[in-house]
Amino acid sequence: MNPNLGRLQPYPFEKLAALMRDIEPPAEIPAIALSIGEPKHATPSFIANALVAHVHQLSNYPSTRGLPELRQAIADWLGHRFKLGASGIDPQTQVLPVNGTREALFAFAQAVIDPREDALVLMPNPFYQIYEGAALLAGAKTYLMPCSQDTQWLPDLAQVPEAVWERCQLIYICSPGNPTGAVMDQGQLMQLIELAQKYDFIIASDECYAELYLDEASPPPGLLQAAAALGLDDYRRCVCFHSLSKRSNAPGLRSGFVAGDAQVIEPFFRYRTYHGCAMPLQHQQASLLAWQDEAHVIENRRLYREKFAAVLAILDGVLELSRPRAGFYLWPRTPIADTDFARRLLAEQNLRVLPGSFLSRAGEQDDPGLNHIRIALVPPLDDCIDAAQRIRAVCERL
Repeated sequence: MNPNLGRLQPYPFEKLAALMRDIEPPAEIPAIALSIGEPKHATPSFIANALVAHVHQLSNYPSTRGLPELRQAIADWLGHRFKLGASGIDPQTQVLPVNGTREALFAFAQAVIDPREDALVLMPNPFYQIYEGAALLAGAKTYLMPCSQDTQWLPDLAQVPEAVWERCQLIYICSPGNPTGAVMDQGQLMQLIELAQKYDFIIASDECYAELYLDEASPPPGLLQAAAALGLDDYRRCVCFHSLSKRSNAPGLRSGFVAGDAQVIEPFFRYRTYHGCAMPLQHQQASLLAWQDEAHVIENRRLYREKFAAVLAILDGVLELSRPRAGFYLWPRTPIADTDFARRLLAEQNLRVLPGSFLSRAGEQDDPGLNHIRIALVPPLDDCIDAAQRIRAVCERL
């Protein structure tokens, strides 16, 4: 067996199941799950219709590189969304469809890491656990960049020692952040790109929440946008990851893409030809239409704004929290230990949330996820309001 498998920690939802194993929630109160970031808004009907219309293509093998029309639609969307200018992005060499960002974020480390003893992969803390597992199974060590209220829930790049940058082969960033909703501004992204050029490492920018911003006038910037602003039309050492799961409420479609530096995309493509992970043709046809339509995404953002406004009004004064810039999570500080608070919510209110300490690690400083919970505002509005009222009731009894 791969000895690095023993380095993996249980996944957050395994920890959650173990934490709640002895609790019998009140059967008379309907269960509400705010623990998993699985979108519950309706998937646009045109996506389902496209799947049905192209189901006959089940008899054909898909290619790893994907349909030229899909790559063109992605390139057009990237150029418009992130203002990439006249040079834009080349759909032939700088775009690659993938089966969702989770699969791609994991596979990417396996392709780009040179498993030397001193290889480092940097990532925020708290973080999406795929980053950690990908790094460890690629034979690297991890370096966690604490993201706390003091740093506005973003990595403080200035606090990373030069010796760490010198060993860095890959850095994962997540903007907008999971679980905090924090957004790196263009200046911070440009600073990171300049570090990547100086120390020769690759940036993997997880941007799967980038289309769920709460201010229509202020979309989060992206890594390629910052590279273009620096004049790096080849997006050197920069790769971004996008998905239709959150943007289009289609997590079951398992559709996303990677885009950026052609000198990185090409060897990643070669890796994927062996990996056997080409996106089914009917999924590609549905994805093409999804990347070409913005109306459903605008409506999606409206629904989330409605839920944030209602829930924040109910929780005002009982939990320490703020409105994030993007995403669909709330990240409040808990009045008691996060695991105890999560247990009380289930035991008293049949409500599931995820303890923040399940999404972080204790580093040299305090554990930045400790005494927080992640609340995913994915259920319908009425359920989110009901859940917020239940949380408030528990807080008022403490």
